[in-house]
Amino acid sequence: MADNENMTAPEGCTHDCSTCGANCPSKKDPASLIEAQNQLSNVKKVIAVVSGKGGVGKSLVSSMLAVMSARRGNATAILDADITGPSIPKIFGVKGEVSGCEYGMFPLQSKTGIRVMSINLLLDSETSPVVWRGPVIAGTVKQFWTDVCWGDVDYMYVDMPPGTGDVPLTVFQSLPVAGIVIVASPQELVSMIVAKAVEMAEMMNIPIIGLIENMSYMECPDCKKKLYPFGESHIDAVAEKYGLPVLAKIPIDHRLAALCDKGALELMENYYLEKASEAIENFCEK
Repeated sequence: MADNENMTAPEGCTHDCSTCGANCPSKKDPASLIEAQNQLSNVKKVIAVVSGKGGVGKSLVSSMLAVMSARRGNATAILDADITGPSIPKIFGVKGEVSGCEYGMFPLQSKTGIRVMSINLLLDSETSPVVWRGPVIAGTVKQFWTDVCWGDVDYMYVDMPPGTGDVPLTVFQSLPVAGIVIVASPQELVSMIVAKAVEMAEMMNIPIIGLIENMSYMECPDCKKKLYPFGESHIDAVAEKYGLPVLAKIPIDHRLAALCDKGALELMENYYLEKASEAIENFCEK
């Protein structure tokens, strides 16, 4: 009797392990929660781009990594998992009606062939708000994996929403995530932000590839001196604390903002994330 009681689900259990973080005895092996990808998909590596808070530039980093990956000759895709704040279609200037077949939906493609799926591509207007509860949002992200015909993809980047809620939990449990990239900014609270992301990754047994600091500095247009409007960087100390590599430090660059506003990020001429892209590929090949 005692054994049966120990296997009883906790009060309020929905029996949907994909949106639950409880460590109850009746929970299935996490590996068994991985959803099969669409039968017209062959996604080889999934990389999640995460942060413990919003406003640090996860979408920009996800997009820049995808651009660099495509330039390196890889078939690349972005799954926009930030359902309530989707920005990937705007960054790439992707518009149009999503078509499909009996097997599922087809992602739209950017000008250089990066495949994109986002809730903004399915709404009547890109400004329409998504006022949904957490489980519905998490279910939509899962459908972007199971119901989208991605085709052959070498690297899929998942642009995650901030924090450690339903969507990150669903992605980590339902998708075969090869590793995560943590995005941070230079403020002093970066240690706490990174700690949240690191601890969730460890709880979910997801490898951490490294850290990327966005808005790290700005360069004076006249003397080329580096300026630190958000204070001196703390990313190296944080990385050392957790034994993680710093993959890149992205400066404040008005040209990046202008390209994103025009939906033309693929025209970027910088190589801020070239080494980060190479490091991700090397990590995935191990």
